[in-house]
Amino acid sequence: MEASTKTIPTTAASCGEGTNSRLAPAVDCVVTGATGLVGNNVVRLLLNRGRSVRTVVRPHRVADDPALAGLPIETASGTLADEQALQQAIDGSSFVIHSAAMVHCGWRHRDEMHGVNVRGTELVARCARRAGARLIHVSSVDAIGLRHDGAPADEDTPPGVMPECPYVVTKREAEEAVLREVDRGLDAVIVNPVFMLGPWDWKPSSGRMLVEVASGKGLFAPPGGNDFVDVRDVAAGILAAMDRGHTGRRYILGGHPLSYFDAWKLFARVGGRIQPLGTVGPVVLRMAGWCGDLAGLLARREPAVNSAAVTMSMLPHHFSCTRAKHELGYTFRPLEDTVQDAWEWFVGHGYVKPVRERTVLVR
Repeated sequence: MEASTKTIPTTAASCGEGTNSRLAPAVDCVVTGATGLVGNNVVRLLLNRGRSVRTVVRPHRVADDPALAGLPIETASGTLADEQALQQAIDGSSFVIHSAAMVHCGWRHRDEMHGVNVRGTELVARCARRAGARLIHVSSVDAIGLRHDGAPADEDTPPGVMPECPYVVTKREAEEAVLREVDRGLDAVIVNPVFMLGPWDWKPSSGRMLVEVASGKGLFAPPGGNDFVDVRDVAAGILAAMDRGHTGRRYILGGHPLSYFDAWKLFARVGGRIQPLGTVGPVVLRMAGWCGDLAGLLARREPAVNSAAVTMSMLPHHFSCTRAKHELGYTFRPLEDTVQDAWEWFVGHGYVKPVRERTVLVR
């Protein structure tokens, strides 16, 4: 089936409090961030389960976007700053899955992240409340604190341990914005995924770690750890939250706890590359982060290696998903299957290119 070319007009929507214009055709689900890793997998799973879907896509990405090509969806042109466009897109829907966000692990882009992650979420939540739709807000475990003793954190762990960089702060403030609308009558559930891998990672986003390590660029891993999960299982958890999540409640969508060294060994094995040789010492890693900060000041562009990212990579980033298992029936598949499927998707879509016995990154 071909993707719908119909674009919802945005000039007639009403944004007054207590109104519900219902000018847009009825649809089961509206998805923001549909071209991203989570949103794209959510859209595909919704369609597989027979749901009608409308996506909110930035105007310059509406036409011929490979992430949405061939999908039988309705597309609404708009941004997270345009309340009128958002209201028009959301009116007539039963559910809104808000997965759009700006992600950058560093010290810069605070204003941009606040505009997208906080102000954008405020507007989506407000529009969902006016439309009478249930909101599933896709947050991050980075909005939750870590425990000082290194044990897995849960939904009630207070903020702490993580660096207070703009991404961490704005994801936490976005949750607060959702809960303020819950107090005003919004039916909303918050989900907090861990580190995700899997197919349909068009950017690529978190899958870049897999691509680079499995292409031979990960000889020394950072000393911290993370929980790794298949994005398809996260998508299933999001749909479970639609049906069974309790209003105003958080659910960690967790995965397999591994050190980065062990995860990188798996990535390298799947890519047929040499195994990582060890971990980087904390002193060397911190110096690299400071050098990245200095380079960013000189170049006016923050590199991926900076002191915030380095601090994150040294932490035991582990979380309990007991609540999601008990209340949502959340499960996740073996990590080896996830990594293999993700790697094959990247190879099949030209993100990595075999050259004799070697694999190189081409995007």
